[in-house]
Amino acid sequence: MTIEAPRLPATKAPRIATLMLAVAAMLAGCGGSTPTTFDLSAPSGFGKVGGSRAVMVVAEPTTVQALDSDRVIVRDSSGALSFVGGAQWADRIPALVQARLIQTFENASRVGSVSAPGQRIQPDVQLNTDIRSFNIDAASGTAVVEITARIVGDQSGKIQRARLFSARVPAGAVDGAGATHALDRALSQVLVEIVRWAR
Repeated sequence: MTIEAPRLPATKAPRIATLMLAVAAMLAGCGGSTPTTFDLSAPSGFGKVGGSRAVMVVAEPTTVQALDSDRVIVRDSSGALSFVGGAQWADRIPALVQARLIQTFENASRVGSVSAPGQRIQPDVQLNTDIRSFNIDAASGTAVVEITARIVGDQSGKIQRARLFSARVPAGAVDGAGATHALDRALSQVLVEIVRWAR
């Protein structure tokens, strides 16, 4: 026994075919181009910096929600934020800054030992940071990095010292390569200053 599939009325068949083509076109356009991924660097070659033999833990920086992402951010004169199209960081900004800060301490041989939390060591002090700015300032065409740092006694929990570090670097073109290169240079200045300050 043969069962025939029901046939659509002639008026509905073209509509369904058109709808299927439209959906296929939409799905094809969803892929888009993959954003170019950029990384941040850890400064080195600025000379060994004398310091204590303290064991330090570097916590992941805190920041506002807008900066807790992998987007390259531009701030206009009104304070509104936008993103550089076609570009992204290799990780969330706080995670990248934490990793490069630890590496900068290691490159400078500044303290006895430095690591991220949770690595089964008993630290003498903890370095807590907060990222206030990590963006391109559209009005001035500069990369702006501002980070506050606090050294906290691990046993006492008391803040031993605190300071705001900032740097501004001309960005040139506000595209993926120009913006990320300028932000990397500004961050490098801040990281070196933090490492030289910490003891």
